[in-house]
Parts: sequence; structure tokens; C-alpha cells
Amino acid sequence: MKAIYQCLVLAGLFVAPANTTAQSPKKFIDKSNMNLKVKAGDDFVEYANGTWVKNNPIPAKETRWGSFNQLRDFNIQAVKDILEEARANQKSYPVGSIERRVADFYAAAMDSVAIEKMGYTPIKPDLDKVNTISSKKEVLDALAQFRISGMGSPLFSFGVGQDRKNVEKMVPQLYQGGTTLPDRDYYLKSDARSTKIQEAYKNYIKTLFELVGNSSEQANAHATTVFALEKKLAQAQMSRVEMRDPYKTYNKFAWNEFQQKTTEIDWSTLFQQMNVPKQDSILVSAPKFFEDVNQILKETSIPEWKSYLQWNILKGSATHLSSPFVKASFSFNQLLSGQKVQTPRWQRMASLTDGTIGELLGQLYVRKYFKPEAKERMNELIENLRKAFEIRIQKLDWMSEATKKKAMDKLHAFRPKVGYPDVWRTYEGLEISGDQYFQNIRNAGAWGFKENVSQVGKKVDRNRWGMTPPTVNAYYSPVMNEIVFPAGILQFPFFDPKADDAINYGGIGAVIGHEMSHGFDDSGSKYDKDGTLRNWWTDEDLNKFKAKTALLGAQFDGYKILDTIRVNGKLTMGENIGDLGGLNMAYEAFKMTKQGQSKKKIDGFTPDQRFFLSWAQVWRGSTLPETAAQLIITDPHSPNEFRTIGAPVNMDAWYEAFNVKPGDKLYKKPEDRIKIW
Repeated sequence: MKAIYQCLVLAGLFVAPANTTAQSPKKFIDKSNMNLKVKAGDDFVEYANGTWVKNNPIPAKETRWGSFNQLRDFNIQAVKDILEEARANQKSYPVGSIERRVADFYAAAMDSVAIEKMGYTPIKPDLDKVNTISSKKEVLDALAQFRISGMGSPLFSFGVGQDRKNVEKMVPQLYQGGTTLPDRDYYLKSDARSTKIQEAYKNYIKTLFELVGNSSEQANAHATTVFALEKKLAQAQMSRVEMRDPYKTYNKFAWNEFQQKTTEIDWSTLFQQMNVPKQDSILVSAPKFFEDVNQILKETSIPEWKSYLQWNILKGSATHLSSPFVKASFSFNQLLSGQKVQTPRWQRMASLTDGTIGELLGQLYVRKYFKPEAKERMNELIENLRKAFEIRIQKLDWMSEATKKKAMDKLHAFRPKVGYPDVWRTYEGLEISGDQYFQNIRNAGAWGFKENVSQVGKKVDRNRWGMTPPTVNAYYSPVMNEIVFPAGILQFPFFDPKADDAINYGGIGAVIGHEMSHGFDDSGSKYDKDGTLRNWWTDEDLNKFKAKTALLGAQFDGYKILDTIRVNGKLTMGENIGDLGGLNMAYEAFKMTKQGQSKKKIDGFTPDQRFFLSWAQVWRGSTLPETAAQLIITDPHSPNEFRTIGAPVNMDAWYEAFNVKPGDKLYKKPEDRIKIW
């Protein structure tokens, strides 16, 4: 299922406990991390974090290094301790218990000796089976078999999710897919960097085919075929910017109507093979993609499909096989990301355990590290932010009373989730072995597909979470109209019960406000209080809103990384609105506190300065050039340095806090400062 939500960061799962035995920092704003030789109004990033960045180079096993990464790296040891303790006591736990299932999964994943002995034998039967395909029907049969057996999703993506115009109904949905590189542009661009990646990708395909016994000539032919086919699929795909519009991606078809557009695929048979209950309609995110796929099916030979299907087996399995496959996969990733050395196996397997059975591991995690007081404080902060947003909506001079009422209705309907689920997933039916790592991965994939398909026609489960408890992140779901904060993010620099209000409101307060603002960004604002994709704006108000967002887009279009690559203001629009609205909302709430109304300095900084410095240190860090170039194409979040300044330069309070004047490099005239929420 494609998750429909906007989150604080895109990066992978950051596992971290909400509370550790480590001492809290003595200073929540430390001058030794700053570069006070620089004026805040000239370079707020350098002023707030310059010395920290200089003294904290990116470690070889990382592609980025900053507050998020430091938090993960500092605390993932806690998750490792849970897993290592479980592994050490593996046989003493009752079969079927949470502890035993977590221990079995992690122990099998860490048994590198057994994995090396297996080589590529776990996938040999699958490769051999694809080799026997002799008809187009068998190609289509394979598309179903891949999914139900946990082997992957070739050609297109499929999932069961909420109908955005009837949110209580869970329906089958089809999405574009079928490619491997991070974005369609990687196939379509012909600049030097793109060409280099394309050639490296072909070599990666060739390498994996050689590792399963193909000659160099055969492997090279497979690589040429796979790349050409994936390039056709990339050409058929919508851009990431287009995909941000929920109306463009909401296309409901009666089965017969969709079948007529895609005659090469017998959808009725395919869905029956995938065990999807028959429905009267299907939601399709990108109809033209499937019409093009229909043509590609006509034009592509059986041998070409066999190469493509075998490649899907290889790429989906490489990181779970013996070291030659893992090394080949990492080698290609190095070119894309610039990462110097591979992340240690224990860390990769800890993250994999969290990503696969996160609500089993999560129960052990919250039992040991999460305290009820943190949840209580978060709920208090959420309600304070809600009040602040309410005040700001009432004060808007560009919105009519009619639309304000609808906005308030939506705000009041927000459902917060904090820490961990009220009802845990049991993963009933998922078989986990203590000594069969690859089979565990396959079982989990098959179980996940079956469990998702079982949702068809069922009532929407509003207790379900889209992130696991140890995750350092947060998200907003427009179809659920909910804001979600896993336990992992509830620690410094976002949150600390010992910190003054300026720190917590500039950190987790801005995060809460960010997620709330997603309900009112360029995409989230198209959903009403019930989570339904339905317009609730007057035409005049909507036009004013679009004009304001266009100004914000232009601001971010003006930012560059690596001297020449521009930020895409349209791709990052939702997150930029989230930051701008969230920081304004957090500041409004902060000013309601005793500290927010005072002028008393702490460690040499006023309350307002501490608020903005808290925001800045959340985003401090640096990124490898290769990763930065990749993220500018794929990440809907702006680079951290521009998140640091993007919202503050539009806030009068920031100018007053740091005495920013005309002539300073970041100065914007009061009339040019963008105010949306």
C-alpha cells in the first residue's frame, strides 16, 4: 500500500529511545557550537551551527551528518541492546512470544556464516522458474506470483488503501512503478552525472547476473535489455511534482472501462491470482502510465520479459544474500550516495528488524525506554499548538469567515497519536525462523501483501500507525486527518522535559506545528475535516492561497546547492509550507508561556533567540555532494540549510530577536515577508 502522509524528514528509519540513561546536555544552546563572528542576519546557518558542522565531519558510514543522524547514532545502541539481549536468551523464551519472535528474526539476520554458505541458492528456484516462461500469459502470471510470494512488485505498484473520496472504504489501487533508479529523471537526462549513473547501473545489473552464473556476454545482454525496458517505463511515469496533486492521481474506473484501456492485461484473472476480492471499481493514480504499459506489453518479447523478471528477483534479494551480492549492491549505492563504507551489519539488521516487525520490537522498546510523562507533556504541547493555530486562523486578513470556519472545523478534528499504538499489530500468521534469514524476508513480504489485501471492504482501522515507535520522525495523514509522533522523536534536540520552553517550542513545538500545517499545505488543504478529498474553500480564498504559495515557491527556487543545482520550489512546497506554518504556530504558542513573555536571558540568549536557535540546531548538519544531488530530485523536503532559514526570514520576530537590518544578506523587506498560516 502506498502511504498517504507527509512527514518531517524523508530519510530512512532513525531508531532511538525517547529516554536514555545518558545525562541531558548542560546547555541546550551551546555557544561553542556557534560561529559568533558571523552576523545572524548574514548567515544564520553558520551563526547558529558553524562550529558544530566544522567539528563534526560526516563519518565514513554515513551520507549525511547532523542532529537527526547524531540522535540515531547515539541511541541506536539501545535498540541493539534490546536485540542482543533477546538473541542471547533466544531459546529461553516461549515459542510464539514477542521476545522469541524478535530474537529469532534478529538472530537469523545476524548469522552471516549460514548466509555465506547459502550463496544465491535461496533464489535459484525462482530464477529457474522464470526461465521456463514461454508465453505472455505466463509473464502476467508471474506478476501475481511475485506479489503473493513476497518477491517484489515488477512493472507497477499495487496496494489497498482508503478511497480519498470515500475515506471509510478500503479499495484496491494501482500506481506507476517498475523502475529501479531513484527517479524517472535518472533514465531520461543525458548530462554527465546522469550518464555516469546510467552506465554504473547497467554494470550493476551485469554484475548480479554474472554472480548467478551468466557469462559476461549474457549478463551484458540482460543489462541492456533491463535498462531499455525500465527507460520506457520511466518515460511513461508522471513526474514527482505532478504526483503531488491528489486530484491528478485520483482516477476511479469501472473494471470494464479500465480493462478496455489496457487490453493486454486480464485484470480480472490477475487480481484473482493475487487473492484480491472483486470490487466494482479500481483507483488508478496514473492512467496514462498503464496505457503505455499496455503498449509496452505488446512490443516486448518474452526473452526480454524474462530478463526483466529475473532482474526483479536479483535486485530485491541482493542485500539478503551472500557477501558478493551485498558488496555489489553497496558499490552501486556508493556511486549514488557517496557513502564511504558500509553501515555495520548489526545496525542494518536492527533497522531491518524494526522495519519488518516494528510493532513487536516496539513493544519491547517502549516497555524499557518510554515513560508516560513524555506522552502527557506532548499532549499538552499539542493542545497549546492547536490553540495557537486557532488564534492565527482567526487573525488571517486574507481569508473569508466562511473558509475560516471550515479551517477551524478541520483543525478541531485533528486526531493526535503520541508514542506508540493503542492496539499493537500481532503479525498473526507470519512465520519467523531462528535460522532461515532469507525465508524470513520472503515470509514477511508475502504476509505483508496478504495482510494488506485482506483490508479490502473492511472498516478503516484508525488505530493503525504508519511508523514504528522507535522512529525519529513524525507525520500527518490527510485521509485520516491525524498527526502522529512516535516515541523516538521525543528527546533532545526536539524535546527534553528538563529544557526551558524556548527549546521545546522551537524544537518539538515546531514539529507539531509542521505536521498540523500539512493539513493546510498545497496538497493537504484539498482534504476536508473528515479526510475526504473535497474542496472546502471559496474560489477567492483559494486564489489568494495559491498566490501566497507561489511566492514561497519562488523563494525556494532561488536557493542552490553545489553552486549550480536549484531547489525545486514546487516539489518541496508542502514541506516548506509545513515549516513556515509550524514555526509561526510554535512561536505563537511559545509567547503564551511565562518564558515567552519574559526577557530573561539564559546562557547569554534571550527567550526569542533561544527559540530560533533551537529550531536551527534541529536542522544542523552536512550532506555528501552525491547524496545532495540525489535528494534534490527525489526528496520533497528542502535541504536542511534552507529549512533553517526558509521560515525565519519571513517572521518579524526573527528580525527583532537578532537585530537583522537592511543591508544584511538575509534581510527581506516587511512587505516581502511571506505569511500564510
